Amino acid sequence: MGPINPASDRLSVSGLTLAYGKRTVQRDLSFSVRHGSVFAIMGGSGCGKSTVLKSMIGLLRPTAGTILIDGEDYWAAAEERRAQISRRFGIVFQSSALWSSMTVAENVALPLQMFTPLSADAIAVLVRLKLSLVGLRAASGRMPADLSGGMRKRAGIARALALDPDILFFDEPSAGLDPVTAKRLDDLILELRDGLGVTIVIVSHDLPSLFATCDDGIFLDADSGTAIAHGAPRTLRDGCDNPTVRAFMSRERLQDGRSMET
Repeated sequence: MGPINPASDRLSVSGLTLAYGKRTVQRDLSFSVRHGSVFAIMGGSGCGKSTVLKSMIGLLRPTAGTILIDGEDYWAAAEERRAQISRRFGIVFQSSALWSSMTVAENVALPLQMFTPLSADAIAVLVRLKLSLVGLRAASGRMPADLSGGMRKRAGIARALALDPDILFFDEPSAGLDPVTAKRLDDLILELRDGLGVTIVIVSHDLPSLFATCDDGIFLDADSGTAIAHGAPRTLRDGCDNPTVRAFMSRERLQDGRSMET
């Protein structure tokens, strides 16, 4: 996959091996994520995509290997330092993980209340700004249960943006969304990259979204337990020599009916 240059990368992974007990999920992963890029972690169900994400955001210690954030070894750092680094991450979970007892605005305000010394007035201003970025300013007083699936995703993004992260992590962002709503979410992801300069890592097997948003990535394989291809989703679709990758990336239509023709 080529040499890693930590000085020019926002995130660098080298020799990463991940396991649950004695069961190794993925091994010997090495890749880098450039500043301001949208990076895909691809592969079929059960290949370990979410496991890799858990290690990158601090939820699963690797069995071997390193994860560097701007050149700093995340897992070699003390617990307090890891917590400081983690505050530079924004994480959008597949379920959005909003607090059901809080309004949209209260969900977005929570990280600011927990991790900053800002006044209530300053937090309210920032909450309005974050909600405006995702087109939810008018929904600030609504409860998560009253939102559509797409609105919950955007509310989750607003909360992930609360602390102005350097890296946004998405776990299956288009899961459960209809094709039109998924396309709007793709557009929002690109707007955040271009407007805020944030680096984005997406875990997904949704091909239209991957083609629309990602400019680099790795393809994980469940059978071999490692990455078998590295490159932009379109490049892997059009020119990868690996038959497993080519078959996966060149499917003409998904079950939800979204066309992959470009």
